[in-house]
Parts: sequence; structure tokens; C-alpha cells
Amino acid sequence: MIRRWGWLLAGVAGGALTLLLMVVMPPDRTIDNPAEFVLRLAPVVFAVLAIGGFPQRPGIGLALLAMIVVGYMGVVDTLYTLRVLGLADATDQSAAFPSFYQMAIFVNAFTILAVLFGYRLGGAPSGRVLRLGFAATLVLVSGLNDITFFYLYDWPEGRPERFTWASHITVFTGSPASPAGAIAFCAVHLVLAGLVLALPWLRTRLHPRLPSRPESAASAPR
Repeated sequence: MIRRWGWLLAGVAGGALTLLLMVVMPPDRTIDNPAEFVLRLAPVVFAVLAIGGFPQRPGIGLALLAMIVVGYMGVVDTLYTLRVLGLADATDQSAAFPSFYQMAIFVNAFTILAVLFGYRLGGAPSGRVLRLGFAATLVLVSGLNDITFFYLYDWPEGRPERFTWASHITVFTGSPASPAGAIAFCAVHLVLAGLVLALPWLRTRLHPRLPSRPESAASAPR
């Protein structure tokens, strides 16, 4: 029973935490400790678990994906645009930025989960969906977008020496990361993401005599 409906429990937990972070708690661009990092990441992890176990019903996949597109264009895109305009019109940019940053992080997670959901509804087995979801989560927190921003943005006063805004990296490094430190942090996460994706291949390489577990069975409608 738990296995059959576990996806729903994970979805409810992820939705409740999302409401807590997006509606109840005030916007905050800074992560102060590892516990807060886990809290911010937990909705994504629960969503990955929910999508990995989401039942595949013939005939409803197209409708659900269409609902995601409509929801994005009708709700997410509008809310994001309002946050951008609010930041642009704000007299105090520092005070307005956390609200924009909160929505930007939400859009990043929404995009990853939408792709993952489409992959699941397209017939992907649970194992592959979970591997892709957890690998994507590692990329999400890797700081890759912070690095590209650092090198592509035209800094008015010159490129800073530290990634002072990337508090999710600072939590683990102890102080704002240097460019080299941020690149190393990102590289570790990208390697881990690659390992997660390659788990079945690594399993057969390390234990060639073990029978491979077919993933196709997990894709059967249930």
C-alpha cells in the first residue's frame, strides 16, 4: 500500500514545503546553515520521488503535459515577470532582490521537474526517472549558473574576487568561494551527477557476474 501510494505522500510533502517556503516564510536570498540548505532542497527531492512513482496511465499524459504548459504560461511566467518588474521599479534594490531571487530559484526547479515529469509520462521507468531527477538536483545546486553569470555579466565595477552571493556554496566552504573554489565545487557536483546517471553501467562493470536488473518492468502502467 505504501509503495503504491508513496508517490502521493511525497507529492503532498513537497507541495506543503513549497507553500511554506514561497508563501509563509519571507523571501530570503541567503542560506545560513546546512539545515536551511536541506529545507530549501527538500521540496525538489520530494517532487523527484513523487514523479518517479507517478502512475503511468494511457491517455492522460498528453493532458497533464498540456496543463503544465498552461500553468507555466498562465501562472509561473506571470509571477516571475511581476517579480522582475518589482525589482526594476524598486527604490531599494537590495530589499527587493530576495523576492526576485526566490522566484528565480522556483522557476529553475519548476523547469527541471517539468522535464522530468514529461520523461516519466513518456514511459520512462522509475529507476531512470529517479536517477535523472537526482542528477538534475545535483546540477541545480552545483553553482553552474553562478559561474556562467560570474564570467558573462558585465560587472560595472569589475569582476568581484569572491562569490559572495552564492550562499549555498558558502555554507559548505565556510567563506565566500573564490572563482577557483566555485569551479571546484561545481565540478564535484557535475561528476556526482554523472555517476548517478551511470549507476547501472558502473554496477555491471564492478560486478559483471551479477544479472542486470531490467528497468522496463518499472514502466508498466499501474
